[in-house]
Amino acid sequence: MKNILLIGAGRSATSLIQYLLKRCTETGWHLRVGDLSESLAREKIGETPVASAFRFDIFDEAQRDREIMDADLVISMLPAHFHSLPCQSCLKFGKHLLTASYVSDEIQLLDQQAREKGVLILMECGLDPGIDHMSAMRVLDQIRGAGHEINAFESFTGGLVAPQSCEGNPWEYKFTWNPRNVVLAGTGTVKFIQEGRYKYIPYHKVFRRTEIIELPEYGYFEGYANRDSLKYREVYGLESVETLYRGTLRRPGYCKTWDIFVQLGATDDSYKMEGVANMTHRQFLNSFLSYDPHNSVELKLAHYMKLDLDGQIMFRMKWLDLFEEIPVGLEEGTPAQILEHILQKKWKMEPQDQDMIVMWHKFLYEENGQMREIQSHMVIEGEDAQHTGMAKTVGLPLGIAADMILSGKIRETGVHIPVKPSIYNPILDELEKAGIKFVERQIS
Repeated sequence: MKNILLIGAGRSATSLIQYLLKRCTETGWHLRVGDLSESLAREKIGETPVASAFRFDIFDEAQRDREIMDADLVISMLPAHFHSLPCQSCLKFGKHLLTASYVSDEIQLLDQQAREKGVLILMECGLDPGIDHMSAMRVLDQIRGAGHEINAFESFTGGLVAPQSCEGNPWEYKFTWNPRNVVLAGTGTVKFIQEGRYKYIPYHKVFRRTEIIELPEYGYFEGYANRDSLKYREVYGLESVETLYRGTLRRPGYCKTWDIFVQLGATDDSYKMEGVANMTHRQFLNSFLSYDPHNSVELKLAHYMKLDLDGQIMFRMKWLDLFEEIPVGLEEGTPAQILEHILQKKWKMEPQDQDMIVMWHKFLYEENGQMREIQSHMVIEGEDAQHTGMAKTVGLPLGIAADMILSGKIRETGVHIPVKPSIYNPILDELEKAGIKFVERQIS
């Protein structure tokens, strides 16, 4: 009997747990779900003989070693900065480890040790990163396999809200994932290559440099650049490509309005503000504006940011109740933490809300002296606020990978992300059976 250890039973683990329970029932395997909240872990697995739940403390080394030693494979759904702890124990006992997080420099250095132990550490196997890698590499390898030269590759992903769940919401957005990551998105210098020239965008310009993308049947989106696209040139085998650009999707108008928060300094996470316990939404916004007892906060903001008082940007700010004397509701916090708390009041998913995952790729290549273009997209809607498209697209790739490893269909060792055909093909094939598939079209 194979034993799977899943660490972390949060929102992102829902679909993963359902998939693993189904496979354990079919194969006779056993699933152990550990979380700091034992009640949450029990709630996620329900009543079943093929799984057990328990309280798990990642900092308890004795417990961590004991649980990992008894497992055949470990899946970590912990925050990224905790992955090194289960990784150490997996290497100690020769156990495979899967995560959806980016490979850190610290874990990449363990590649040779993992190979010597016969262990696979498979990371970036969720949605983004994960499905983006796999779906892109399948098309890239097909183009190269036909003997064509790739000139450009662009890729965008967005965790959004289905249109029917954001009626009356001028942002057309709610928190479908980690709110803190949304508030801090774009920090750090963006790097990419465009038409053979290296480009850099500092944080204060990220949300002003956007690209409009149209998807058949789904309308228009705007994309802003992600941090470092250049690091994927070698990963994707695109060292000589002239354009490589990765970004995040939002609905039109979002980025120009979010840029106001960036320019004000409301997304700063480097210091704690004073007087937070007695602060209101209006006072929070006013904290970043000049002192002027004769003009309102609305007038000061519009003048400072050169906005129309009756324009869409001001309307989105008003919709968030930022000009209201509503208590923030925190005792302390950085500007970013306070902004996140305010946004949660209007951007929290209601139980019946459906999220929507959108992924889009563009490939330019040369065939017989002529430029060709392929566009590929995937759109997945969730069922409700618990069974989300995000949880499905993050969790299923991990669950399928675990199944393939334990069944001997994936035999790699070392530190990997899913860019090899031996890894991405079986996972993508199974994802298609679950309804997660891409639509490709040739653009003339």
